[in-house]
Amino acid sequence: MAGRFLGKALATVSVSVALACVTVRSSGCRSIPAYRNSLSSCWFHLNTGTMSGSNGSKENSHNKARTSPYPGSKVERSQVPNEKVGWLVEWQDYNPVEYTAVSVLAGPRWADPQISERNFSPKFNEKDGHIERKSQNGLYEIENGRPRNPAGRTGLVGRGLLGRWGPNHAADPIITRWKRDSSGNKITHPVSGKHILQFVAIKRKDCGEWAIPGGMVDPGEKISATLKREFGEEALNSLQKSSAEKREIEEQLHKLFSQEHLVIHKGYVDDPRNTDNAWMETEAVNYHDETGEIMDNLTLEAGDDAGRVKWVDISAKLKLYASHSQFIKLVAEKRDAHWSEDSDADCHGV
Repeated sequence: MAGRFLGKALATVSVSVALACVTVRSSGCRSIPAYRNSLSSCWFHLNTGTMSGSNGSKENSHNKARTSPYPGSKVERSQVPNEKVGWLVEWQDYNPVEYTAVSVLAGPRWADPQISERNFSPKFNEKDGHIERKSQNGLYEIENGRPRNPAGRTGLVGRGLLGRWGPNHAADPIITRWKRDSSGNKITHPVSGKHILQFVAIKRKDCGEWAIPGGMVDPGEKISATLKREFGEEALNSLQKSSAEKREIEEQLHKLFSQEHLVIHKGYVDDPRNTDNAWMETEAVNYHDETGEIMDNLTLEAGDDAGRVKWVDISAKLKLYASHSQFIKLVAEKRDAHWSEDSDADCHGV
């Protein structure tokens, strides 16, 4: 089976995040070619800390993936110190807690069976029928029939709340507009001198934290379809609309999602639901309504997994779910918008 031959070949795994060089003054940031889209010609290559655990690094290890109690439970993870996160660090006494939520074990259509069940032979590191078991960060190791979290130890084995063994793919649409005054002029921050950008945020029902709308990619579904569907369901309550209202929403969303866009992040995310055997990966994409006219024709209304929804000013003061603050910071940098009142913070890593 693909992936079983890897052994210790994956000594160092890193996430490559394209960071646009919108405005570089005397920050000392070095430009390196990476992937690009049609909106930018200058990109940065940034190694984020979420994947550094694979090589035993003591710094920048994943943090939210080691927090207790595990979300939606009273389960306490085994404690994993920073210096023992990496799989290459020998730890014979490592004894992680086993936990898979009852809701996952019940066998919903979005969840895999247990590894031990007969007739279940997942094709890890491959496209497994309609299920995507490839990681956006490359090959991951398989140990005793279970995929191993490429970012390192989490103190918990099993799947927790996650349905799939290995990577669980999600999509996060980041919808932005410029903040404007009553006359329609862009508002400038008095300290940074940059225009203030706003994004659509939801308050999650499961944990009460503010977040980017988004959700899991259905088997066989294109990422672009997931982005549009999740935004409609969570930020516009499209599931509860009449047929006529749904057609109007679809028309406006088609205009919004047909525009040029920025891929903010693609790959592993430091998520409190991650375990040693199951982890979240996402594609976070920014769609910007430059004039605001498209979103003016849509009324924000919380639906599905969202308790509340609203426009939020982007700044360094934001406290968001999982790695969402990092994604929002990247959007601000790429759009050359206000982020921090500290003028030296513009090109710092996240």
